[in-house]
Amino acid sequence: MKNIGLYLHIPFCKSKCPYCDFYSFSGKDEQKDQYTSVLREKILSSISTLQSDTECKANTLYIGGGTPSVLGAKNLENLVNACNSGFLTDDAEITVECNPYGLDEDFFKALYDCGVNRISLGLQSAVDSERRILGRLSDRNQVEKAVKTAQKVGFNNITLDVMLGVPEQTEKSLQGTLDFCVSLGVPHISAYMLKLEENTHFYKNQNKYNFPDDDLTADMYLQMCETLENQGIMQYEISNFARKGFESRHNLKYWHCEEYLGLGPSAHSFLDGKRFYYDRDFNAFMNGATPIDDGFGGDFTEYAMLNLRLVEGLNENKVLERFGHNIPKEVYEKSKIFIDNGYILKNENGLALTRKGFLMSNSILADIL
Repeated sequence: MKNIGLYLHIPFCKSKCPYCDFYSFSGKDEQKDQYTSVLREKILSSISTLQSDTECKANTLYIGGGTPSVLGAKNLENLVNACNSGFLTDDAEITVECNPYGLDEDFFKALYDCGVNRISLGLQSAVDSERRILGRLSDRNQVEKAVKTAQKVGFNNITLDVMLGVPEQTEKSLQGTLDFCVSLGVPHISAYMLKLEENTHFYKNQNKYNFPDDDLTADMYLQMCETLENQGIMQYEISNFARKGFESRHNLKYWHCEEYLGLGPSAHSFLDGKRFYYDRDFNAFMNGATPIDDGFGGDFTEYAMLNLRLVEGLNENKVLERFGHNIPKEVYEKSKIFIDNGYILKNENGLALTRKGFLMSNSILADIL
């Protein structure tokens, strides 16, 4: 039995955040219902094709966006039920991304009852002045209410997104956000350093905002790592922290270079050594567009790049098992300068970036791979 990951992209949001480059737009209610219907049929046909070709199931389902919660509980329930029609394993991790704004107990109960067992809430910051700059519709109190409501319904696996390097952010304000997360008892936090993506409001108007400089953002990253680990929320990937047993199983598939199927406009897939994706075009997807070929994937370089995002790093035994050879000598040779300067740790298991190395991961990986 081959277990893959399944990703569904929901391209709707109430409004576009100034930092966001994901494919999303504000849709009408009828568009959301129509999209749910088309996506449901695509799920069923894809499952049928996969299971006719090979014995295959999904042990993770991730519904992301956009903002999936704007579909409403009934539409989300229909999508989960379609995936669950003999395709999801009994122990599947099922995650739904939600914006805390306007969510009530009935919403969370409907998700819980249909099998969703993990909720991802977009916090970004617990400081209301920062949240307003980030275009967040809810305030700190509404986020707290959403978390506690989800917990009341029965969700014990909740993750909060935090953003570093946002306008006006300081070490003190970040500490307030981290303390807020810890106080709510959530077992997972994803913390991303803001990157100014082209075609976003922040990119086009960056001179109008007071962004922390790179040095301060790096200091805040280290501050965050230490604060969370002191609370038992341990770093397991560059931007992800969890209590033991609450690591994101779906995202670990990406970082371990395992297989997954993505459905919806802009969704990417990796199956049988091939990569493909749907265009960022809602109408094309609704009209039955087929995925675009993106070549082959999963070679050593890609595998190493993804695994080195993890605290566990690149493991000799796993490389040997997958590729039939050890980590190449030239990788060790190119890593030496980074090992000597504390950016990479070398041990009997292989190579791993240190926390200092994570801050320079893009340039380091480019150099050694």
